[in-house]
Amino acid sequence: MTDENRSHEADDAEGRTPSDPPAEEVREPVRPDFLPAGETVSLRGDRSGQPLADGWTQLGGPPAVNRWGTAAPGAAAPPLQEPPGTGWGDPSGRPRQDTAAFAVPAAPPPPPPPRAAGLGPGWAPPPGGSGGPTWVAGSAPARRGPGVGTLAALAVVIALVASTLGSVGTYLLVRPSSSGLDPSYRLGQPPRGTTARPPESVAGVASRVLPSVVSLSIEAGTSSSTGSGFLIKGGYVVTNNHVVAAAGPSGQIQIQFSNRRSTSARIIGRDPESDLAVVKPDETFGAPEITLGNSDDVVVGDPVVAIGSPLGLTGTVTSGIVSSLNRPVQAGEENSTDTTWLSAIQTDAAINPGNSGGPLVNAAGEVIGVNSAIATLGRSLGGQSGSIGLGFAIPVNHARRVAQELVTTGVAKKSRIGITIDQTYQGAGVRIETEPRQGSQPVEPDGPADKAGLKPGDVILEVNGTVLQDGNELIALIRNKAPGEKLTVKFQRAGQEKTVTVTVGAAPVQPTPRPS
Repeated sequence: MTDENRSHEADDAEGRTPSDPPAEEVREPVRPDFLPAGETVSLRGDRSGQPLADGWTQLGGPPAVNRWGTAAPGAAAPPLQEPPGTGWGDPSGRPRQDTAAFAVPAAPPPPPPPRAAGLGPGWAPPPGGSGGPTWVAGSAPARRGPGVGTLAALAVVIALVASTLGSVGTYLLVRPSSSGLDPSYRLGQPPRGTTARPPESVAGVASRVLPSVVSLSIEAGTSSSTGSGFLIKGGYVVTNNHVVAAAGPSGQIQIQFSNRRSTSARIIGRDPESDLAVVKPDETFGAPEITLGNSDDVVVGDPVVAIGSPLGLTGTVTSGIVSSLNRPVQAGEENSTDTTWLSAIQTDAAINPGNSGGPLVNAAGEVIGVNSAIATLGRSLGGQSGSIGLGFAIPVNHARRVAQELVTTGVAKKSRIGITIDQTYQGAGVRIETEPRQGSQPVEPDGPADKAGLKPGDVILEVNGTVLQDGNELIALIRNKAPGEKLTVKFQRAGQEKTVTVTVGAAPVQPTPRPS
């Protein structure tokens, strides 16, 4: 039986007719490296006998084969032997798929073979009558490979996996622009600079003053408080009276310097009326003393820097300007023995609880005031609300005198002019009482005011050119002066204005008790 009859019978056995559509062909590349020189191999069509795709008609010279893989009439195919162990044959006897890269340009196709009855055009029964396609040339052993469906499914899976891996790799290398992330984004290195600052700048002032500023912590029984201070000549520390007053006779005071080293301290003296105190630390750890300036040279608008420990935050620096001068401030409880009257320097530098006792310095780093009070929405000094831009400092000229007296004598002199103020008076200026009240004379006999010629009922209008608004302002101005200083006082009597010079006197004082 011829090859063509065997092919025809195989098709009939599988229930196909020559007109059925061709089954999906599976072709594998011919291994050209095992093809002996001068030999040719051709691939026949699939079981349906349909033609192979163009370009697969021939892989060499004669004998000629048609484009469907069947030898031309009268031409015998040269033998083709598969090298042993190569594994490139198909167990089913089907030719493996080749690629265009291995194909030799096809020769012009020969005339089609004789047409068999009942078969489609171009068909000739394969020899041997086997049920599947065979090699036209050669006698390679038949081997069966994966089915068409399996290979197709495998191809789909591989394509999906490759697509997914490719997408993931692309996403990792270049993230979507919609995320706003760019792994290659860089800002570069910071510019090379310096920490040096001009001496008159806030930073320059702070660098010079901070080593002289200390933080105070007071423990007395179950209560505690904190405040600030600054180191002056002789290793003494100036602070506020209300900062250390809580220590009492048995409390403990700890001082921490800017280098974070701490030591205990004792009170040298305190003056509740001026809200000033001096303490002596056991060690100073080489800290430099601060420079005291002249508060009489301060003008409104001067830049200032406040340094202290607000709310326990040591070494805090704030800056602002001088907002006003000779601002009368009553600190503490009214009519108490610790009531303080200040003719203060007002500043908008942030001052908060804990800043008390710290220095207010000018652009030269010189102390011009001792931070002592802040205005709140309800009161001044001692309130626990934060800064609202209204801070008050004791002028340093007054602090210098009081500190010196506390170190030398333990007490500070009280400045007086010997008059009693009429608190019911509502007119311009400050009126002296007309009648004695509670055993006090309107004008102290032989006192500074009496010696200057002031009388009961006189209305004081100005002191040293400052127009008085009320009695508190007059008290603050007088207490801010040292005994022996002279005041130019303009007053009104019986509708006439007069001017006199009053020398500030000192009232007798009792030493403030110190801790044992």
